[in-house]
Parts: sequence; C-alpha cells; structure tokens
Amino acid sequence: MNDLHPDLARVVVSTDQIQSRVKELADQISTDFADRETLYIIGILKGAFIFLADLTRHLRVPHNVDFMALSSYGKTTSSGAVRILMDLREPVEGQHLIIVEDIVDTGRTLDYLYRVLKGRKPASLHSCVLIRKQRDNLNIPIDYLGFDIPDVWVVGYGLDFADKHRTLPYIAELKRE
Repeated sequence: MNDLHPDLARVVVSTDQIQSRVKELADQISTDFADRETLYIIGILKGAFIFLADLTRHLRVPHNVDFMALSSYGKTTSSGAVRILMDLREPVEGQHLIIVEDIVDTGRTLDYLYRVLKGRKPASLHSCVLIRKQRDNLNIPIDYLGFDIPDVWVVGYGLDFADKHRTLPYIAELKRE
C-alpha cells in the first residue's frame, strides 16, 4: 500500500487477512457452541466494536451482544489500574460468555475482566481476541486468537492512538515519532 497515512510505518495485518481470519474465528465459535441455547457476546469498547460487528455477522449460533467499557490507559501511558467505565446491562449468571477484545498488550485488562466475570457465575467464560502482542511475560488464556503481532504500537480496525486511525480497514504500525 503506497497510500499509507504519514503517521503509519507499515501494514501489519491486511484487510483481506483480517476478513478471512474473522470468518474462521466465527466458524470455530459456531462449531464449538452449536449445542448451546444462546451465547452471550461481550464487546469491549471502544476498540473491539469493528471486530465484534464483523465477527457476530458470521456467527451461525444464537447470540446476544452487550458491551463493557474499561480503562487501563491514561492519556499517554498505562497506569496499571483497570476500572469498569460501563458495565453489562443484564446479569450473566448461568450464561455462556465470550469476551471479544481488540488487543492483548500487557494482559492486565483481560485478566481483570476474567476475574470480574468469573465472580458473576457464568456457565462458561471464553475470550476471543483479534491481536496479541508477542511478549515473553504474557500468560493470559485466549480461546480464540486472530493474530500474534510484534510488540509495536498498532492502529486500525478498531485500534487507535489518541482516537485517530480507528476506522482503517487494516492494522498498521504507528511510526515512533
């Protein structure tokens, strides 16, 4: 792609790669949950909204969608503290849950979310993550993973930097400067 925005270094995952993998993930989830009455999909805002929309359009099993918003980043860096900004609208006890997240970077947010939701006594709890940064110290269980990427700052397909580049159809590395 020669028409990259000047903020971007390179495309890390192309539009075609994303669309193909999202369909594969939806097919696998549909197979794995074919015998369940309903699946409760939890999209983590804002980053997962595009991934969630594409993923759920491909699902072939009954499902409900709800959202949570969490904060783990300050204006420029991670504070390490995670907090819920917007919670689910319904109780999830006895439900089969899948957390849909855009990225696992440090793993703190997903770890926090697992602990919170496990406390709500779901029938099962799984995660579907679009991208995971390759890091040595990352030991977070991810049931459905789109892509492993290098440990670089990325934007696009829901991911942003200061609310910029979120709606790009691909995932690109942000230039360092």
